[in-house]
Amino acid sequence: MVLKTTLEIIYDKHNDWVSIVRSFGCNKDTAEDIVQETYIKLNRIINSGTDLMYNDTEINYYYVFRTLRSMFLDLKRKEGKAQLVGFEPELDKRYVLQNNDQDIDKIYNEILGDLKKMHWYDRKIFEYIDEGESITGLSKKTDISYYSVYNTYKKVLETLKNKL
Repeated sequence: MVLKTTLEIIYDKHNDWVSIVRSFGCNKDTAEDIVQETYIKLNRIINSGTDLMYNDTEINYYYVFRTLRSMFLDLKRKEGKAQLVGFEPELDKRYVLQNNDQDIDKIYNEILGDLKKMHWYDRKIFEYIDEGESITGLSKKTDISYYSVYNTYKKVLETLKNKL
């Protein structure tokens, strides 16, 4: 009896993987390409020592699904089909540029004014994270709960977003 490698076991479900990617909205050829790229990525992961099997008999389907989905989303981002909406001022300015009837500087200054009117704690949390500090890093440096920092940042983002 010849034992199959992990990648061979994953390949045995090739038609299932193609069907999953097609359910994301791809045509057959694109789905095949994404699945092939996923095999390459999974091979690298397996060679790095990560085990994608349960009890040496069953594939971690969820991991393969997430990898397929990730590869699909990467492709869509590269094609420019998926638009990401950010909260950074530059992204907000690009969004406003599409709506020519609005004055960019006026809206930007209103957002900055709203930020200045917020409680100092909320404003500082937002400013630190907006300048590039991670939520985890800020939490560790200040001994403030991760969830408190996260919820504050999220609340400020939502408030500013709603002002648009």
